[in-house]
Amino acid sequence: MGWLWLQAQPDQPGFGMLVPMAAIFVIFYFLLIRPQQKKQRETEAMIKAIEKGDSVVTAGGLHGKVTGVSDDVLTLEIAAVKGDQVRVKVSRARVEQVDPAKKEAKKEGGKKGGGS
Repeated sequence: MGWLWLQAQPDQPGFGMLVPMAAIFVIFYFLLIRPQQKKQRETEAMIKAIEKGDSVVTAGGLHGKVTGVSDDVLTLEIAAVKGDQVRVKVSRARVEQVDPAKKEAKKEGGKKGGGS
């Protein structure tokens, strides 16, 4: 009976392990990688589309209105103290979101004002 453990196990083909690994990779691609890439593309498009007058929220939580735009830096007006505006410069990459309601209102206001 001691000799049974010495017998070689039958060889399994290499595809026996390759198929489940490929299936796991496909599942990860469609559940994790692809949605993350889509979100990153949308975020980059949003950041590139920021223009003067948009209301934004930074990664640090500052809410402000864009008063100046350059390639990599935005100037935000965050408050008014005794008639003076408080402005800060923020890296474009640190903008988390653009307030879509205020952006739409700004566009519609421009259309109404231009037609009169």
